Amino acid sequence: MTETLTGPFTLEKDIRKSRFLARATPARNAEEADAFISQIAAAEPDATHHCWAWQIGPLCRCHDAGEPSGTAGRPILQVITAQKLDFVAVVVSRWFGGIKLGAGGLIRAYAGTAAECLREAPKEAIIERVTLTFHIPFSLLAIIQARLQEWGLETATPEYDATGAQFVLTLPAAQQEDLTHRLQDLTSGQTNVSVVEA
Repeated sequence: MTETLTGPFTLEKDIRKSRFLARATPARNAEEADAFISQIAAAEPDATHHCWAWQIGPLCRCHDAGEPSGTAGRPILQVITAQKLDFVAVVVSRWFGGIKLGAGGLIRAYAGTAAECLREAPKEAIIERVTLTFHIPFSLLAIIQARLQEWGLETATPEYDATGAQFVLTLPAAQQEDLTHRLQDLTSGQTNVSVVEA
């Protein structure tokens, strides 16, 4: 099962006199991930490097930020993938301590710091959600609203028209078919449930 972080998380390590600071956060899209990276770079201009990676659905990016090619960004991205995380951005900042680590040492340092940060960060399962819309005639409005509340489903404020109310709600995709059948049964087929395209 794929997971994401519940919120930002930070972890710091000292490796051969260099300070490595990993910061990870959930990100809903590339813009959020890029903003997170830019914010860290602006807040910590004294760091020698801000290496990063993010994974958002089928999209991923990584950057070595001046470290030798393939020694920082890609190892961080591989850690995200190995831990089966998605919608996550990670920045590992390094303050050089005077001892060169070599390519292998850099890979271990960046990957290790990112891995430990992500292992310790609180996570939650990613549940695919779907937004549905359906129209309920006034004659059935009270019973449908009562059932939706009974089933623990919250809807946006319905929009009323001359014949009833249009509802919009978001729920786990796994519950879509069940809700559709329940609404069809309660309304004797008088309502059509459709998916709202994002």
